[in-house]
Amino acid sequence: MKELLEAIVKPLVDNPDEVVITETESESGDAVVYSLRVAQSDMGKVIGKQGRIAKAIRTVMKSASRRIGDGKKVSVDILD
Repeated sequence: MKELLEAIVKPLVDNPDEVVITETESESGDAVVYSLRVAQSDMGKVIGKQGRIAKAIRTVMKSASRRIGDGKKVSVDILD
């Protein structure tokens, strides 16, 4: 899943080398949070107008997790 998020985000930004994704699993093991950090100049490209790109990224990640069928909830946080 981390590779999928990376494959989505890196083509969107001007500085793909500065894309950092950390994966954190909940203590109960039923949820995974992906924290995405990009260069400050690329924040607008990842978020998009009115958050449309960020929402689309989250939708794709949730859909992919359902397709895999591991039963875990997935969320994507975009950090400053």
